[in-house]
Amino acid sequence: MDMRTSLNTDAIKVEERWCAHNYKPLPVVISRAEGVWMWDAEGRRYLDMMSAYSAVNTGHGHPRVLKALVEQAGRVAVVSRAFHTDRLGPFLARLCQLAGLDGACPMNTGAEAVETAIKAARRWGYRVKNIPADRAEILVAEGNFHGRTTTIVGFSAEAAYRDGFGPFAPGFRLVPFGDATAMEAAITPHTAAILVEPIQGEAGIVVPPAGYLKRLREMCDRHNVLLILDEIQSGLGRTGRWFAHQHEEIRPDGLCLGKALGGGVMPVSAFVARRDLIDMFVPGNHGSTFGGNPLAAAVGLAALEVIADEGLVERSAELGAHMMARLSALNSPAIRAVRGRGLWVGVDIDPAFATARAVCERLMDKGVLSKETHETVIRFAPPLVISRPELDWAIDRFAETLDGMAR
Repeated sequence: MDMRTSLNTDAIKVEERWCAHNYKPLPVVISRAEGVWMWDAEGRRYLDMMSAYSAVNTGHGHPRVLKALVEQAGRVAVVSRAFHTDRLGPFLARLCQLAGLDGACPMNTGAEAVETAIKAARRWGYRVKNIPADRAEILVAEGNFHGRTTTIVGFSAEAAYRDGFGPFAPGFRLVPFGDATAMEAAITPHTAAILVEPIQGEAGIVVPPAGYLKRLREMCDRHNVLLILDEIQSGLGRTGRWFAHQHEEIRPDGLCLGKALGGGVMPVSAFVARRDLIDMFVPGNHGSTFGGNPLAAAVGLAALEVIADEGLVERSAELGAHMMARLSALNSPAIRAVRGRGLWVGVDIDPAFATARAVCERLMDKGVLSKETHETVIRFAPPLVISRPELDWAIDRFAETLDGMAR
């Protein structure tokens, strides 16, 4: 084995020796990235069609995001919420204006944003709706993925997420995703909120029927129930609108955001909500040491400005339609379905043909990186800065991969 090849092998061996085996990465070692491209330890180049689960919407190492990061780090990086800073207000003001909501609670990870939403919804249920103490219930959708904390995995339908981690918190009911009639039938006087993803990402880029979100909005209004949307993956331009719920022209009561909010350089998240909901938090009842730190606020604001100034939402809509059309036209016997919106598409592979993992490994050999979910679905979610020729190059490699495996 030559020295260049051993660089990848040695790095994988060290990681597998010391890191918990809670992921199963593709056998590639990324050492550098820029824009939509990544390079391994041997210098081979790959097109990123994954975007770190949509955390890199603005591309790897965007100059404006890095400039904000470095300049703010040189001034002050971490100040707890024990003190005010000059960065947090402008960041949250811009975020709330984009979301059309009244206030925000800054956090770090997506799971923290969801946990924040759960706490706000329960307290609202007790303080505003007068649900009896400790009886508040939140309706969630089958196939959901909202994070990895014990509360959140407790209301997952995936056995692997739950196995060995109980007992779990009560107060959640699972309802089939996309079935608005079933959701309304599940509402009781103790229902404080409905928590759903507008499009389910980890479930395989599952898009609900048209009108689903609008019907949820209407039933929540009728029954005095909060509508909270998890747009941690689907938000910030990924589906061709700033937020996926805008395709149905509704306004949620609360919105969980993260991933791309950190500009691809650090974890930044927030729970954004209407005023009476965000006001459920008072000094002492919720917090985070790093949530809302000035470095995160500076990076978050820069990420939002890049998405707006460079027209990445519009680019996602245009190139997303092109990607859907091209993938749908492949006419491969390996493909059972193509579904998605914007630059976020799942290709469902027939397991009789191959596993999605096997396809991703072959695709890696051709210089395109993606990752399977639920064993049969390949996700295509490139950074929103991708060009049409780059996107076409990746789709061409995918078509060649399927054709080669079929032969």
